[in-house]
Amino acid sequence: MELHIILIFMIFAAIMAVEIKDLISSVIALSAAGLGLCLAFLILKAPNLAITQLVVEILCVIVLIRGTINKDLPLVKDGRWLFNTIATLFSLAVLLLFSYLALKELPNFGAPLMRVSQEYISTGLEKTGSPNLVTAVALNFRGYDALAEAAIIFTAIIGTLAIARKIGKKDEE
Repeated sequence: MELHIILIFMIFAAIMAVEIKDLISSVIALSAAGLGLCLAFLILKAPNLAITQLVVEILCVIVLIRGTINKDLPLVKDGRWLFNTIATLFSLAVLLLFSYLALKELPNFGAPLMRVSQEYISTGLEKTGSPNLVTAVALNFRGYDALAEAAIIFTAIIGTLAIARKIGKKDEE
C-alpha cells in the first residue's frame, strides 16, 4: 500500500517538474520524485540503493539549483512567500510521513528477512573464509554491486565539484 502511494507521489512530482514554468520549482519537484524513489527502495528492502539514490539526488539538486538560482526567481520576486512557505512545510510533512512509514517497515536488527540472508549468515564463513560477515557479503557475494555504487557516488561528486568550482570561470560582471 505504501509503495503505491509513493509511486503516485513520484508520478505527480514528475508531472509537476515538467509542467511548472519556474525553473527552481521544477528542480524541487524533480528532487521530490528522486526522494520518492529513495523511499521506494527502502520499502523494497534495498537500503544500499536508497543510500546511493539519496547521495546522487542531493548532489544533483545542488548542481541544478546552482545552475538555476540566478536565472529566475519569480516566486520570490512576486511576493508569494506565504505560498512558498506553506508549500515547503507541506512537502516536508509529506516527506517525513513517508520516511516514517518506510522506516517502520524495516525488519528488526539481526533478523534475516529473506532466505538468501539466512544463507549468507549460515554459510558465509565456510564459503568465503572471512570471519567478518559484512566483509564477506560486500566483497565476495556483492562485489560488483558495491563497485558500481562506489563508481556512481564518485561520478556524482566529481560532477558536482566540476560545476561548483570557482577557478577557471569567467566573471559575468
